Amino acid sequence: MKRKTCMTCASHNLAEFIDLGMQPNGNNFPTPETKDTELLFPISMMVCQDCWQVQIAEFPSPEFLFTDHPYITGVNVPIVQHFERLASHIVQKLDLQPNSLVMDIGCNDGTLLKAFATHGMRTFGIDPSLRVGELARSQGITVGRTLWNLEAGTAMRQLGISPDLITATAVFYHLPDLHNFIEGLRQVMHNNTVFAVQCVNLKDLIERNQFDHFYHEHSCIHAIAPLQRLFEAHDMRLLDVEFTDIHGGSFILYTGLKSHPMPTSDKVQQAIEAEIQAGLNDLSTYQDFAARVKKNTDDLINLLTQIKQEGKRVFALGAPVKGNTLLNFCKIEPSLVECATEVNQFKIGRLTPGTYIPIIDERTLQEQPDYYLILSWNFLDYLIGKYKTFLLNGGKFIVPVPNVRVLSFESIS
Repeated sequence: MKRKTCMTCASHNLAEFIDLGMQPNGNNFPTPETKDTELLFPISMMVCQDCWQVQIAEFPSPEFLFTDHPYITGVNVPIVQHFERLASHIVQKLDLQPNSLVMDIGCNDGTLLKAFATHGMRTFGIDPSLRVGELARSQGITVGRTLWNLEAGTAMRQLGISPDLITATAVFYHLPDLHNFIEGLRQVMHNNTVFAVQCVNLKDLIERNQFDHFYHEHSCIHAIAPLQRLFEAHDMRLLDVEFTDIHGGSFILYTGLKSHPMPTSDKVQQAIEAEIQAGLNDLSTYQDFAARVKKNTDDLINLLTQIKQEGKRVFALGAPVKGNTLLNFCKIEPSLVECATEVNQFKIGRLTPGTYIPIIDERTLQEQPDYYLILSWNFLDYLIGKYKTFLLNGGKFIVPVPNVRVLSFESIS
């Protein structure tokens, strides 16, 4: 259903600034037998000109998107390492004592909760997925299979569950109803509870042309200023904000009840002022972004076409959901990119949604291409190290974001 009001402030003053066309669910990988039954949904993004919340125009049902979700945190080495650092940092920052209860919403296979457990925390997970939740349970983690909302929060309160820390690291921009999610939080929060939420940073996305963060799962992309307004509407306040390079630029926002003893850090207002300086409350900023994206994608298509004409081979490195936004928007099919290599068991042997590029196990690859198209550009540094031999032997990386560029061993050494 197309949204007519802002998710945060309920304003009708919404402006569309980019249209990425009709696309399938980027995290639903078809087989050759099922590809003709894919459902398509529009991906266009709007910005509220009252509170400057960015949101998708039409959000498919969360049950459709997340019940059979294929993403596995534990196979993503940079994310595992990030979670280990993050858990250690939060325990120290909040002075969490042994046996404190940590609840992770959208816990996936339990990677973040396992990191907290190493610091003596008790853990509890929430995840609606049929598959990845089982991976967490198989490792002894208690997981409630549900979407988080007011109903779930009420049920948790009735069970006596009152966490000291609630985390959500790739969840808070996957929601149809932000207010309902927060109402669920308030059901289980006590005076000292901290909700630590990690979000893709809208400021970085706009400045770095990261349009492939726009896909159906992402109902919105957050900035600090709209979130301040959102939490204040629920008698909560922002306590602190920290920034990280993960996912191409993210922030970790610490929030609590208004009565929380931690004072609000000056970094919150500084972050809001930086957003104003970046033009996030000016429609022309978003229109300029869309124009840069169009030029960048045209450059990518031209480059891949030229490489094909030269008789060279291109594989995609990884098949992330963000990569499927790019592939579909650019209409990049097997004629330009032969295959995608993966380590995720739920993707191998299937096809990229919409563009139907075969996905193969990178561990069984018999020969290397001339170029890898780096769809997981947010892990470029890690991939350069992992594929050092490929680059040393003359292979090249095509990096599509923030600007199309070709990397060789010489250019990065």
